[in-house]
Amino acid sequence: MTQLITTELVELDQNLGNAPEAVIRHLASKVAATGRASEVEGLFADAFAREQKTATGIPGGIAIPHCRSAAVTVPTLAMARLNPKVDFGAKDGPADLVFFIAAPDGADQEHLKLLSKLARSLIKKDFTAALRNASSEAEIVALVDGALADKPAAHAAAAPADAVPVGASVGAAGAAGSSAAPVAGEASTGSSAGRGPKRLVAVTACPTGIAHTYMAADSLVAAAKEMGVDLQVETQGSSGAKPLDPAVIAAADAVIFAVDVDVRGKERFAGKPVINAPVKRGIDEPAKMVQEALAAADNPNAHRVAHFGAEEQAEHEAEEKGEHIGQKLKKALLTGVSYMIPFVAGGGLLIALGFLLAGFDIALGTKANDILAANTLFNLPDGNLALYIGTVLYKIGSLSMGFLVPALAGYIAYAIADRPGIAPGFVAGAVSGFMGAGFLGGIVGGLLAGYVAHLIGTWHVPRWLRGLMPVVIIPLLASIVASGLMFLVLGGPIAGLTNALNGWLSGMTGASAVVLGIILGLMMCFDLGGPVNKVAYAFAVAGLGAGSATNQAPWQIMATVMAAGMVPPLAMALASTVLNKKVFSLAERENGKAAWLLGASFISEGAIPFAAADPLRVIPASMLGGALTGALTMAFNVTSQAPHGGIFVFFAIGNLLMFVVAIIAGTVVSALAVVALKRWAVKKSVDTVEPVPVTV
Repeated sequence: MTQLITTELVELDQNLGNAPEAVIRHLASKVAATGRASEVEGLFADAFAREQKTATGIPGGIAIPHCRSAAVTVPTLAMARLNPKVDFGAKDGPADLVFFIAAPDGADQEHLKLLSKLARSLIKKDFTAALRNASSEAEIVALVDGALADKPAAHAAAAPADAVPVGASVGAAGAAGSSAAPVAGEASTGSSAGRGPKRLVAVTACPTGIAHTYMAADSLVAAAKEMGVDLQVETQGSSGAKPLDPAVIAAADAVIFAVDVDVRGKERFAGKPVINAPVKRGIDEPAKMVQEALAAADNPNAHRVAHFGAEEQAEHEAEEKGEHIGQKLKKALLTGVSYMIPFVAGGGLLIALGFLLAGFDIALGTKANDILAANTLFNLPDGNLALYIGTVLYKIGSLSMGFLVPALAGYIAYAIADRPGIAPGFVAGAVSGFMGAGFLGGIVGGLLAGYVAHLIGTWHVPRWLRGLMPVVIIPLLASIVASGLMFLVLGGPIAGLTNALNGWLSGMTGASAVVLGIILGLMMCFDLGGPVNKVAYAFAVAGLGAGSATNQAPWQIMATVMAAGMVPPLAMALASTVLNKKVFSLAERENGKAAWLLGASFISEGAIPFAAADPLRVIPASMLGGALTGALTMAFNVTSQAPHGGIFVFFAIGNLLMFVVAIIAGTVVSALAVVALKRWAVKKSVDTVEPVPVTV
């Protein structure tokens, strides 16, 4: 197996700058200089993006910046002993020991286990003391190799071997098992003789799953052992996860979730008192988390894992994660839209193909139903195969589009209440469609169903009733409440509002339509796949089902949104690969090549690498071109019956020539604007403000 660290990857007592960004960039350059990464910028970008999600400083003057990156070719450790220290966000102050862990996207399990093992070694005081006292790069490499090989000299023997976490090869005493196994802390039996200790279970997980996941597990186990508590931890890391034994979970008094990502299989812990926190808190304050879990176990009013495995209760989530009601609503709406899109995409394309083969009049009156009722493949209408196949495609597409509102409502409810919210959400959406309330009714019905289902799921019920809650009680009661309110109170007014909105859109012509096109174009290019972009896209997709041969306004809005969203990546591709390569970095020029295809496919996120590197130039330039494209698309009555696909769904585009012209015009304007801004609105190069030279 390739050696993870060499003397060329070690820096001792060096000034690498006064910020994590400078240190990470320097260590990334060391990795690239040894041939273990294909480029510095790509590796740095991935590592620094991970750093911005959660600071990697931990108590004891240590920092562990880490990432998975496509730029990494060989799993690698780079180490720096800093002088002066740099603040990586640890509560006890800046760090002097920095280990940069770089893993390829497709790293094999054995390498990932070794990387995780090193991370766990760094919380052991004897090991870090030896690193600080080392006099040469070779001594550092020997210490790290010893830690990876479980040599006692590299570890602090903090506890007897039989009290070490069981089944964890990367545990405190380096047991030889698999890192995928649960970490189990055995309770001491001294002062607890005569009665069983409190039993806790925990799950640790971080986005990368290399360092924090395992360090938090070890820290929690060590803290629990000192308190005489039996704690077993499931590490959901990159080197795999072996679920805790159901019997262990059932016997636990409380559960700790030290995670930055969703817990896999959360429903296993249903009904348990729960403490939620970011994974880093499991490293910084393990004893406090254990104490909080013990207190929760004795508190009948403590927050508990919902019976149906949904997200934590809203008030607790707001307390722990800082999400306000607006963020939760946005997340629920975007979840509903994302699940709805496949129905719309398939349905819209099938309808477009049906029109292509059978003509637009197939949608008028009951013609489609009459043809399908009176004909078969062996009894074609007037011998016209194209007419029959087109009618079949149109009908399938129409039926698919019929799920638009129920799917929207169902998955909005799912985002709020998990699986028990799906059924009441779908029913509320169906009621909305029946009453003519459209997608606005679907949104309201989905929110109602979700919050009612979520509220019912928080009820404390007898153990014998818990199994019925997610499959009978919650769907039944939530459907009655949400759909009943839609029928009795909300459906009529929302239907009236929907009709007024459709009438306004249908009546837009001339200047008013152009203004709407400009607004939608600006929104699509403002944050390139972010919340504003998603609002504009959701508005277009949700209204698509109301479009018809006699009411093409929703199709025009869809075409406008799609065309404007294609402009930023195409403009960045044109600017970086054709117009002026010199004002773009090598990484940006490589991204520009991919942006041609991403833009043509209507993937606005293809421009994100450019916007992330230079937002004050890229975003205004993109908005300028997007506004022009939006205005032209609306002015020339371009339509789209497909919600996605870009130029590749050309057969679903009405007035295809002007669709292409509008995109080209916006692309050229944005590309020229970004080149002009980069040439004449010059900013100081990032490299010139680095406090140390970068070795490549």
